[in-house]
Amino acid sequence: MTDILAVFRSRAQAADCNSRLKAAGVGCAMINTPKEAGVGCGLSIKIPQQNANRAAFIIKNARYSAFYGFYSMNTGYGRVVLKRLN
Repeated sequence: MTDILAVFRSRAQAADCNSRLKAAGVGCAMINTPKEAGVGCGLSIKIPQQNANRAAFIIKNARYSAFYGFYSMNTGYGRVVLKRLN
């Protein structure tokens, strides 16, 4: 299963982004950032792939200072594989 992660370095900005996306009707969930991202102890927004373009537009226009980037996240057999998209 592939999802898109919007990774943040700030918990407050991740929570704000999660609220904005939900208000815009974008399905998403706030999760702990996987250690494979190498960002530290942040929060990420998990976005289904079909909502990725709309979410990216909203996030980029919000200009979050703590936004780290987008990752594709593949999960399977108990493993998480992340790949940076931008």
